[in-house]
Amino acid sequence: MGRNLQNSERLRPVDLARGNGLSTQAIRNYEAAGILPAAARTPHGYRTYTPLHAAALRAFLALVPGHGHRTATSVMRAVNRGADDEAFRLLDESHAQLLEDRRTLKAVESALRDLEPVRAPESAVVSGPGGTFIGPLARKLGIRPATLRKWERAGLVRPRRDPRTGYRVYDEADVRDARLAHQLRRGGYLLEQIAPLIAQVRAAGGLEPLEGALGDWHGRLTARGRAMLSGAAELDAYLRRRG
Repeated sequence: MGRNLQNSERLRPVDLARGNGLSTQAIRNYEAAGILPAAARTPHGYRTYTPLHAAALRAFLALVPGHGHRTATSVMRAVNRGADDEAFRLLDESHAQLLEDRRTLKAVESALRDLEPVRAPESAVVSGPGGTFIGPLARKLGIRPATLRKWERAGLVRPRRDPRTGYRVYDEADVRDARLAHQLRRGGYLLEQIAPLIAQVRAAGGLEPLEGALGDWHGRLTARGRAMLSGAAELDAYLRRRG
């Protein structure tokens, strides 16, 4: 690249910290974690950084909003040890997850469009045709039975008990609520956020209560996509500077 960026300019930890709204301890932690390349030391043992370290820090901070702290850390560690292909694989997996989340959102919207009004409790099916037990439902959703019991305690599902066996029985409306809870959990919603939405769906018998949540979900996916673009630009700049 014509000049040695490692030695072209010396920066103190405080210079990197102030420029990014961080503490000097955070800079040292990032170096120790492999997010930044190893710093040179003065004869007195003080760390000295360069524009290359500043570029690495910008890349990491730009990657975090789109990919999360763990993936961003793994990407920078891979890059700094020369394993670029490993870094690209991690980024590919993160993009694939975003695509899967978009498909999940689309599936939620499709499911909601087909919602029918919830039947009154007295007409709900307790057992027999249309009813299912906790094991089959958990397998259908790809979760553990313990998760369904946790959702029941949070009010997301309200299975009835078979009067003869005492087993939980999920009717059609319960299965719908479990599906919605599962999809919304995958969308990043907390149980305490999902419970009132499902309660409103039960009461209203429609999807209107979820329209705001779905719009917010769309917005968060879009923001992640934009953040990934910003992260890619800063990472590319760091790779080019590193030479």
